[in-house]
Amino acid sequence: MAPAICCPCLQGADSMQHTDVAIIGAGQAGLAMSRCLSERGVYHVVLERGRIAERWRSERWDSLRLLTPNWMTRLPGGGYRGANPDGFMTMAETVGFLEDYACSITAPVEDGVEVLSTERVDGGFRLLTDRGQWSVRAVVVATGYSNRPRIPPLAKQISSRIRQIVPRDYRNPQQLPQGGVLVAGASATGIQLAEEINRSGRPVTLSVGSHTRLPRLYRGHDILWWLDRLGMLAKPVAEIPDLTAARRQPSLQLIGTPERRTLDLAGLREQGVRLVGRAAAACDTRIRFNGDLAETTMAAERRLRRVLANIDRAAAGDGLYSIDPGSIPSLILSAEATEIDLIDQGIQTIIWATGYRREYPWLKLDVFDARGEILNDGGVCAYPGLYVLGLNFMRHRSSSFLDGVGRDAEALAAHLAMFLDVSRRAAA
Repeated sequence: MAPAICCPCLQGADSMQHTDVAIIGAGQAGLAMSRCLSERGVYHVVLERGRIAERWRSERWDSLRLLTPNWMTRLPGGGYRGANPDGFMTMAETVGFLEDYACSITAPVEDGVEVLSTERVDGGFRLLTDRGQWSVRAVVVATGYSNRPRIPPLAKQISSRIRQIVPRDYRNPQQLPQGGVLVAGASATGIQLAEEINRSGRPVTLSVGSHTRLPRLYRGHDILWWLDRLGMLAKPVAEIPDLTAARRQPSLQLIGTPERRTLDLAGLREQGVRLVGRAAAACDTRIRFNGDLAETTMAAERRLRRVLANIDRAAAGDGLYSIDPGSIPSLILSAEATEIDLIDQGIQTIIWATGYRREYPWLKLDVFDARGEILNDGGVCAYPGLYVLGLNFMRHRSSSFLDGVGRDAEALAAHLAMFLDVSRRAAA
C-alpha cells in the first residue's frame, strides 16, 4: 500500500497549509477514506477535533459493547484478527482497534484540530481551524451519523427539578441521582440503558417508540451473520422502495454480550421495567404517554417475521434448514394512554435515547436540504469537490456501520481521484 501522504510543504507566514484533500473526522469513516486515498496516491490530511475515535472514547457508556460481532469489524485493508470472532468489542477495544488501524495505514491525522469554517474559494476550499488554515481542492465530511442527540420539543416543558440527559452524557448508574429513571426510546441504546439502570436498583420506566426487534441468534448463527449472508446489509439504496422511510428506521434492538443473549421488551418487563407508550406532551412535572404500545409492538412483530421468513428460505436453499430456529414467541404488548407526575412517581431523571440528527455550523456552503442534511447522491455533493461519508443508508443499508463504511469509501475515493485529475487538467 502506498503510504499516506500529507503535503503541508507549502506553508506561508499566514500559517496557510496546502494539500489536495481534507478529511474532517478521524473515526472509522475518516480513516477508511484515508486508506483508500493513500492507495491512489492522493495527498490528504485528516483533521480531528479530539483524538482518533473520539466519540467511541468520550460519548459512550462504560459497559457498552459493539452490536456487531467481531468478525464484522472490517475496514479497507484491515479487520479483526483476534481469537474471539463471535464476541463483541468493548469501547476500549474498539478505540484500540481504530488506533492500530490508523497506525497501520500511516493515516496523516492532525488531532486536536477543530474546523471552524469551510468556504468555497477559486480552485477549491479554505478551511479555518483553531490551529491555522488549510487550502484544499476537495473536502470529505466524515463526522459520523450520530452527530447530535435528537431531543423532542416537549423536553423544554419539563420542570428543572427533573434532570434530563442524553446517552452521550451517561456513563453508569452510579452517576445518576437517587430515585427512578424514565428512559425515552426503545432501540438498542434505550433497552440497554433501561436494563442496566434497573439492575442497579433504580425503578425504570421505558417509553417505547418505533423499534426493530430481532433475536441475537437464529438457526445457530448471529442474526447479523444471516443479514450479511443474504446480502441485506450491502443492498444498494437504489433497490430500496422507500428510502426516506428506511432512513428513519430506528437502530436494531440488539445487545452485544459475551453470552450472546437476546434482549427485548418482554425480557425487560419480566425484570420489572415499566413499559409505556410514546411520550406525547409534558407540563412541569407531568408527562402524557400515548396508548400506542400495542400498535408499535405489532409493527415490530411484522418486521421481525418478514426477516425470519427470508432467513428460513435462505436456510432451506443452503441446507441449513435442519438447524432448530428455536422458539421466538410473538410479542405484542399493550398499555393505555396515561399521564404521570414524575415527582409523585419518584422519577428524578430522564434519559432521551430518541435518536440523532446532524449539524454542520462550520460548513459555510449552500448544500443543505430543509432538514439540515447535506444534499448528496451516494456521498457526492452538488458542489464539485465536496463529499460526505458515513451517513445512514447513504449507498447501502450498512453505510453507517463500522463494517459498511469501507465499501462507500472505496467508491468515493475513485470518484474523488477522477475529480482531482479532471480539475488538475482543467487548471493546466
